[in-house]
Amino acid sequence: MNIQLTRFRLRSVAAVAALIVASHAAWALDPFTVRDIRVEGLQRVEPGTIFASLPFRVGETYNDDKGSAAIRALFALGLFKDVRLEANGNVLVVVVEERPTVADVDFVGTKEFDKETLKKAMRDVGLADGRPFDKALADRAEQELKRQYISRSLYGAEVVTTVTPIERNRVNITFSVVEGEPAKIKDIRVVGSQAFSESTLKGLFDLDTGGWLSWYTKSDRYARAKLNADLETLRSYYLTRGYLEFRIDSTQVAISPDKKDISITINVTEGERFVVSSVKLEGDYLGKEDEFKSLVAIRAGEPYNADAVAQTTKAFSDYFGNFGFAFARVEARPEIDRSTNRVAFVLAAEPSRRAYVRRINVTGNSRTRDEVVRREFRQFEASWYDADRIRLSRDRVDRLGFFKDVNIETQEVPGSPDQIDLSINVTEKPAGSIQLGAGFSSAERVSLSFSIRNENIFGSGNYLGFEINTSKYNRVVSVSATDPYFTVDGISRTVDVYHRALRPYADQGGNYRLVTTGAGLRFGVPFSEVDRVFVGLNLEQTTIQPGTNIPAAYLTYAETYGYTSSAIPLTLGWSRDDRDSALAPNSGRYQRFNSELGLMGDARYTRNNYQYQQYVPLNKKFTLAFNGELGLGKGLGGRPFPVFKNFYGGGLGSVRGFDQGTLGPHDVTGAIVGGAKKVVLNAELTAPFPGAGNDRTLRVFGFTDVGNIYGENEKISTSTLRASVGVGLSWVSPMGPLRFAIANPVRKFAGDRIQKLQFQIGTSF
Repeated sequence: MNIQLTRFRLRSVAAVAALIVASHAAWALDPFTVRDIRVEGLQRVEPGTIFASLPFRVGETYNDDKGSAAIRALFALGLFKDVRLEANGNVLVVVVEERPTVADVDFVGTKEFDKETLKKAMRDVGLADGRPFDKALADRAEQELKRQYISRSLYGAEVVTTVTPIERNRVNITFSVVEGEPAKIKDIRVVGSQAFSESTLKGLFDLDTGGWLSWYTKSDRYARAKLNADLETLRSYYLTRGYLEFRIDSTQVAISPDKKDISITINVTEGERFVVSSVKLEGDYLGKEDEFKSLVAIRAGEPYNADAVAQTTKAFSDYFGNFGFAFARVEARPEIDRSTNRVAFVLAAEPSRRAYVRRINVTGNSRTRDEVVRREFRQFEASWYDADRIRLSRDRVDRLGFFKDVNIETQEVPGSPDQIDLSINVTEKPAGSIQLGAGFSSAERVSLSFSIRNENIFGSGNYLGFEINTSKYNRVVSVSATDPYFTVDGISRTVDVYHRALRPYADQGGNYRLVTTGAGLRFGVPFSEVDRVFVGLNLEQTTIQPGTNIPAAYLTYAETYGYTSSAIPLTLGWSRDDRDSALAPNSGRYQRFNSELGLMGDARYTRNNYQYQQYVPLNKKFTLAFNGELGLGKGLGGRPFPVFKNFYGGGLGSVRGFDQGTLGPHDVTGAIVGGAKKVVLNAELTAPFPGAGNDRTLRVFGFTDVGNIYGENEKISTSTLRASVGVGLSWVSPMGPLRFAIANPVRKFAGDRIQKLQFQIGTSF
């Protein structure tokens, strides 16, 4: 056969057929030397992509095997729906037909998901703008879209895929969705329970058959992840109450033919209830058996408690870690006596080898700089592994407030049995907030407020805040900036500049003002991991601008000591905060003390304030919280306490049920002017909002408040304390903590101003 006159074709509708055709065609040819390679049919793909995939080059010999390999390689690129090889003399011609390219992916009829979420899901299966398209890919995308809807209990969702060809070999893909109604849980059964009622067990679950608030919680929508979490809750409930051999035999989830109702049946075997008979230690405890025994949470004579066992083994592992034994193995072996339903535990320990940290890696901080995270670490690279320091490091990073989640993972270093690497994985959350507000009243007409705060400006870990209020009676402009690491030792620096023109008592008649302009510099010095001491100096000037209806107390002070008073107060403070959350605390304690000492300038005084908060978790749902605040002010150098430094009380954050800022002394004109002494006590019992499951961001609470404001020369007396009781709602909303309260004063006096319904956006009490 004359090679110069031979011409062959290898055709393919599908990749497998092309390989078969190529193989049979090649068998009929003698090998020849390739003088040139030409590519035809390209539109968007670069020729270099073809040449790089061919298993031969110009000048090399072509044969059957190389032809088959070339077709396999070109189809494997996923860019072509047809490939042919043609030989014209010694010239090899590669003829391709490109797959269409996806120009746009759109969704019609989607309400449950926003389009960006769905587009991300499509990208995960390979369907996105600019990528090659094939029918199999569209089918996978359609199935993924249906899976997304099933995860939201929309089992009846219907999806129709439309592919529309457009110019330049491109296609538009449209997914038309009819979502339908979500399937809801109609029934939940726990079969096999005897020790506890079925209603008690179902009360543990986040999933339920719905309530009046289900539109918010979606607790009646089935999700496998939620069910698995509830099953773990059920298992934990039994294992912490002595049922050592409890097991979940099966779980059946049935959906009605119309795909609207779901029934869940959980089959369990409780087993017998076991009591711990004894606990003993075996193995190497580094000669510190007494210290390890003090960590044992398993108690002989009490029912078996899986949490106590886990707590003990973890405490042992952590304690070994304090001495550098990162790979210590601790095993709690139960020795079961079924004849008496008793179990003995043997805690076996093997310290293994000591390790040190080679490297610390920070991941997930897309905005926050590495140094902001690293400077909170108390475990250092090239130092012995210390579990206490690692836990402390994790807590310090979490307390920054910049991240949703903070996790530390430990990895062994291959080839180095005594080294480990630490990876701290963080998930960023928005650290800035902008607040806009508007108000209207018959006295003030329209007032506007604006504030912007960023706890982590430019990812530096620094705080910057700006506030402006245009209220006719309370005008404020302030700027505050904090550098938490002004020095490498963690000394913070805060700079404040402010201008306030306000009238701090409730009656709004008249046109007098208190105008304060000032600036301050404050430093915070860490004395321990939870304690910080503050020291600073302020420069400020307050002017009492007279006008109609000015309180007599203000006028008397101004006429005696001048309408303008300058002060250079020294500020001292201390804080300790070990709460588990600043927004929705469940446990822990918070304390702070602030003091101003004015020894220079026209105003001579001392102003002190102490606050104490304690949170006590009663169980998974209920939390008891206490708050106490004491304020004491006194004039120095024979002068009275400045009226413009008075404390105010009443309303949210103080004694609820009384109008904001109306408690305390009145002057001879009847104006409320505050006082130099403040006493406030609050107690709250918080619980989940009915129908919201265990969602801690939405809670109800009952409360009791006691307190009052006293003048400088008044004696604090329990007989004059105001008191109220009431109920409220707490919601950690996107705008911040939002609290409503309905209070009924149970101890009030003539002249007190009552306001039973109150709300605020701000801190807890």
